[in-house]
Amino acid sequence: MRLANENLETLAEVKNGRSNLQIDNGEPAFKAISDGTRDVFKAAGIDYAETANTYACFGMAGGRMDSARDAFAARPWPFAGVKVYDDIDIAHAGALGGQEGGVVIIGTGSAAMSIVDGKRHQAGGWGFHIGDQMSGAILGRELARYAVEAEDGLVEASPLTRAVIAALGGDNQAAMTWSFTTDLGLSLTGNEGAEDQALIGRAPGEYGKLMHILFEYMDKGDPVADKMLAIQMGSIDTYVNWFKGHGAGVMAIVGGLGQRLFPELQKRYGDFVALPKYEPLHGAVILARQNFASN
Repeated sequence: MRLANENLETLAEVKNGRSNLQIDNGEPAFKAISDGTRDVFKAAGIDYAETANTYACFGMAGGRMDSARDAFAARPWPFAGVKVYDDIDIAHAGALGGQEGGVVIIGTGSAAMSIVDGKRHQAGGWGFHIGDQMSGAILGRELARYAVEAEDGLVEASPLTRAVIAALGGDNQAAMTWSFTTDLGLSLTGNEGAEDQALIGRAPGEYGKLMHILFEYMDKGDPVADKMLAIQMGSIDTYVNWFKGHGAGVMAIVGGLGQRLFPELQKRYGDFVALPKYEPLHGAVILARQNFASN
């Protein structure tokens, strides 16, 4: 969380907890921001009562749904005004310094957004199960699937596939157990009252952790790593075409996986891709000023 003045100068910054609106109806996010607000005002040496004269802008993971953003904005905040955005919006504002153009988040998840001639366009960001095609989580899951197939002798094996299987327990049975493991301890009650264990499986971030193995072997020229890179570039191609189709002149790359791939992206797309000017937190400050400058 960052506290800034009207000139966008940072007064204080603190780390706070989860900011996902889809977790427990946003309750952990509300607590994290409430606690963070007290901490950041204290760090800046400013009386907490000054929140009543402060305007807040939040960029939230899980903020793709209008209803989730509206409900979160309506909570009992101490601020003079609150605006809640999807996290892609603050990434966009930071990456492009508040100007027009496109941005993609390519990290554990993925999403895309642009503003062209004053019109906002958005694609992706629908989560691990039905979206996030450019993400490290989806690419990690594809890598794990390919490694399992290689272990079965269905496709070409390589040092990379063997390293992935080793990381997942040493054989396909262990990999399958790994894929279903969850520490949530959840259960589901069926229509007839029978209780079944919820097969939630590994979180997206767990698949994203396989990226460091992928890049280790990509640097060694592993052929399966090259196949994975081709899959990833194909997914990004879809978004590049989408951006160009509605006239975006630049695509800024945000997110750890995107930054790691940036040299490859430059080779493929040239000046159409760019590194971000500022980080997303600064984007939130930019949007706060844009929304509340007249107050």
